[in-house]
Order: sequence, then structure tokens, then C-alpha cells
Amino acid sequence: MSFTFTFVSNYINHHQIPLCEALYTKMGERFTFIQTMPMEAERVAMGWGVDVHALPYVQCLYEEEYECRKKIAESDVVLFGWTQREDIAAARLASGKVTMRVSERLYREGQWKAVSPRGLWAKYQEHIKYRRENVCMLCAGAYAASDFHLIGAYPGKLFRWGYFTKLRTYSEEQFEQMKIQDGRLHIVWAGRFIPLKHPEYVVRLAKALCGKGYPFFVHMLGDGELEPQIRRDVEAAGLAECFRFYGYTEPERVRDVMEKCHIHLFTSNYLEGWGAVVNEGMNSGCVEVVNEQAGAAPYLIRHGENGFLYPKGKYEKMEALVMDLFDHWEVRKDMGRAAYETIRQLWNAENAAKELLRFAEGLLEGKILPGVEGPLSVAPVLRPR
Repeated sequence: MSFTFTFVSNYINHHQIPLCEALYTKMGERFTFIQTMPMEAERVAMGWGVDVHALPYVQCLYEEEYECRKKIAESDVVLFGWTQREDIAAARLASGKVTMRVSERLYREGQWKAVSPRGLWAKYQEHIKYRRENVCMLCAGAYAASDFHLIGAYPGKLFRWGYFTKLRTYSEEQFEQMKIQDGRLHIVWAGRFIPLKHPEYVVRLAKALCGKGYPFFVHMLGDGELEPQIRRDVEAAGLAECFRFYGYTEPERVRDVMEKCHIHLFTSNYLEGWGAVVNEGMNSGCVEVVNEQAGAAPYLIRHGENGFLYPKGKYEKMEALVMDLFDHWEVRKDMGRAAYETIRQLWNAENAAKELLRFAEGLLEGKILPGVEGPLSVAPVLRPR
């Protein structure tokens, strides 16, 4: 393939670098990532900061706007993420050249917002007016397609997409030996301690497990406004010896901890657009117990095969699934291997880059050629509950 490809987004981070590295490996200088704004100080403090000038494929719109605009106009294919610069997207979209967009949900807080005349006009300007143009939407989350379908945007042009974390691979021997073997099941929870991620569910679960006499240990990684209260709740419940709090943890260290754990809990609610730690937990061979409301959940998890989904964010349903794992661990533990294979074979940056370029090549030939499964397959219209 000899075409040029440009990815435009607000800033590059550790969730996007694996995909960009794969694209750069395949395309060399024909691939460019354009960063439209400096990263916020809060994100940098969370460890998301990247030296953009050390990445050969990155250009910054705010440093060389003319050159970046020229590249966006002249590239054979452009993929727009969230940019905060709809003016540059609009110019490309009006050109009729092959363009793709990637988006999480429009209406995380409820699809009732689609009835707002002011909001609908804004969505018309950004999305609906291009419904007949040479533009496809990559849905970064299983419920994004439903939002776009609701407003009549991109008919027949909605495809599965997501985030693609750094892939780790293991030999058979490594996979067999990496989990802690001390007679307990080790549970990992990783994220910011904020209300939408429900860290309090972990304490409630630990009390239930203790009441049943199950041997367990919980690893909680991250920080945030609720962390002090969660620590106090653990102490008050007499469970301090069953928990370890890591505080803010670098992404690579999070992966190291996940590799040693048996079960990964993901308790974020419907406000979670994707949830990249689900990718990481699966890649680490954990058995996943995930709220189905999170964007990644229906795309990555096949319930009962490579993990468990619990409905509507209900704590009781999550607890029942974890209890089932403790009761039937020898039967259920192979779900961790199935989770690992899902990431190794399908939902990884290398495969996503390959599918993206194959799909883009088809668009340049006037064809829409969706994948069979995984990235760039047709996105089903799944209504959020």
C-alpha cells in the first residue's frame, strides 16, 4: 500500500501509542499523528505525559499549524479522534476525500439528551450533515453505535473500534507460573478512586467473601478522592490484612500486578466510555468480572467464555459471579486463558493497524469492506440499559 494516512487527535498517550507504533512500522513516513493541543497538567500528573518530540511520527498543530493543516488536506486518508478543533475536521469532511472518525458515546448520561434542539443542531453540524459523504465512524465502545443510529448519522457506516493497550505475550511455561500460588485467589482492581468507578464495591465484596470463609487477597491500584474513605472502610471492617493499597501506579507496574492476580474486577458504571484496564486484565490472563455498561465490555467479553458480564451495574449480580468463581475455580480458571487469547489474537494494536489499513485501502477503491470480527467489523446497535 502506498497511500498516506494521518491520525488527528487531541494528544497522544499510552493508550494510543501501541496503535501508532504499529501504523508507523507498517507505513513509515506515510503515517503521521497530529496532536492538536498540549496535554492537561492533570493528565501529566497521572503519568500520561509523553515526550512528543521523541516520536518521529508526531506533529503538533499548535507548533506548526500551516504544515499540519496542509498534511490533513493532502493525506489520502485521515482519521479524526476528539480534537477540540472542529474547524479543521469540517474542512476535510467537506473535501469529499476518504475520512474516518472515531468516537466514544455521544449520550453517556442518557439518550434522552438527543431530543434537545440545541444539542441536535450541534450534532447535525458535527455528524449528521455528513451522513451521505465519504465518511465512516469507528465506534470506540459498544454503545456508541446506538447513539449515532439514534440521530441518523453514518447509516451503514458504523464499525467496531476501541483502545489497544501494549500487548504482552507469554510462553506456555510463563503463563502457567505467573499467577501467585499461595492458596488464595488474588483479586485486582485498578483505576481512579472516584464515584463512577465504584471502588466501594470491592470493600463490600471483601466482607462477603470473608463471611463465607473464602481465602482471598485484594490489590487496589490508583488514587483519587474516595481513596481515604475506602482505606478507612477496610480498616473498620477488620480486613486490612486482606488488602494492599498501591496508590498512584505507573501503567507498566499495573500490568506487573495484574499478571500475578487471578481475578480482575471492573466496576465502572455507564459513564465509562471504554475502560482500557479491561484490555490489560485480559492480556494478563485474569478472569474478568466486568460491568456490562462499560463501553469495552460487550466488545471484549463473551459471557461465560472469556469472562463474566454483570448486568446494569448491579452489585449483587457482580458478587454472585465472584462467589461462583470461588466455588468453581478449577472449572472457571480457563476463562483467564481465553481472555488472554482474545487480546493476543484479535483486540491488539498490531491486528487493529492491519485491519485499519485494509479497510482504508478499500475505501480508497470505493468499497466498504468490514472485518468478520473484532476491530472494523460492523458495530451492532446495542441499546444501553
